Amino acid sequence: MSTLPPSDAQTVAAGWRALLVEAAVGSTLEQRLPDSDTLLVEAIAQFAAATALAQRTLLVVVPDDELLPALSNALDLALRPLCLVLPQPGFAARIALRATLSLLNSRLARGGESSCASAWQAQQARLKQHAAAWAAALNWSAGNDASPPPVDELFPLCFLSLAQVESLRGGPRDTLLIVNPERMAAALPLLLDRGRTILLLRAGTDAAAGKTLVLPNEEARLFAEWELLGQQLSEMELEFATAQAELAEFTQRYYERVGERLIELDRLQTRIASLLAERAPDDAPAQHRAREARAQSERSDHEGRRFTERSERPFAPSGDVKRLFRQLAQKIHPDRADDEADRAWRTELMSEANRAYKNGDEMVLREILAQWQDGATARTARAASGYARQVAQMQRRLAEIEAELKRLFASRLYEFFVAARLARDRGRDLLQELADKLDRDIGAARARQAELEAPLRGTRLS
Repeated sequence: MSTLPPSDAQTVAAGWRALLVEAAVGSTLEQRLPDSDTLLVEAIAQFAAATALAQRTLLVVVPDDELLPALSNALDLALRPLCLVLPQPGFAARIALRATLSLLNSRLARGGESSCASAWQAQQARLKQHAAAWAAALNWSAGNDASPPPVDELFPLCFLSLAQVESLRGGPRDTLLIVNPERMAAALPLLLDRGRTILLLRAGTDAAAGKTLVLPNEEARLFAEWELLGQQLSEMELEFATAQAELAEFTQRYYERVGERLIELDRLQTRIASLLAERAPDDAPAQHRAREARAQSERSDHEGRRFTERSERPFAPSGDVKRLFRQLAQKIHPDRADDEADRAWRTELMSEANRAYKNGDEMVLREILAQWQDGATARTARAASGYARQVAQMQRRLAEIEAELKRLFASRLYEFFVAARLARDRGRDLLQELADKLDRDIGAARARQAELEAPLRGTRLS
């Protein structure tokens, strides 16, 4: 076993990777645990990100749920939907799987992440290969049977409590990382079959060996669900806010480059239809087309007036801004309120946080966090009934966000947004192509209008 790792998480993770790269397949290596849970969690998150970018698979097994919330928060935001963090069997596990599936589905609809495109391309191929497992996982997350979740190979990165390892039905992962194996001695022989190369992170003393896995009581279970739901909800609020802001910015650009041309073309077509109707006052279809053209022109004018002001700052939040918004959403979400006054205050702060996030304003987000910390009262002694109420509220909000995202992604404008982004990656500009086509249509319409108006000018001159 090595000496105590250095205090920097990147250095610790790099040391683990170096050991495993040099190891032969089937090797079992040991390292001493970092001297703090914070360093351990950050090092595992760094190690996981490097594993995903290398398009390899990873299974991290922990004795219980104690480290999972911190691990979930520490994972790279761009890669988080590729990670399954699954607590011990129960209600919370179903929530975790359902929320992660929703997050993954949302990110795929948004085109993945360009910063780690190779990992997302590999994930798309993985999901095509395991389409049946996706459907089974959705069904399991919405049910209440006692069977293990059918995770299979849906996620390249899995972080599981020991009790959930049986849910992995596929073959061994490229890397298996076991935290505190001394607390899982009975299960260790079976665990070792889950990885091609294995790294055991052992405690520096025998203290951990004396710890046992304690089944939680009802209040502890509710607290675990409450904490997990808060994390999952903050992830989904971040995803929803990002999708809304991306679409809003694209809509602005669409109307600046395409919408104004559409308005002009509608006006020209209205004039053409009116001229044709004037020529044939008894032609009912011509009169109908003129009315329809006027109505369409009025609609496009009304729609265009919504986009007369341009945002000076494009939507491009940094990783720090995203992490800060997620932290705020987790702490101040209205569904974690104790009473109506607390909910009203949280709702106001959450609205401010949403506006600041969409503006990419890190300073305002930090001010909101400071305001929360200054005004929050110590409410650590919640009754079990309070946890149960908040769990139900947060579960409803998760369902609402999932439904809102589905509606957003089903819109024609969002489909065009995704198509434009994919085309941009291939060197094409769909907005410019559409604008060029409209310019040609406008030129043809002007020529047609001039042709129809020429006899009228000749009549007036004579």
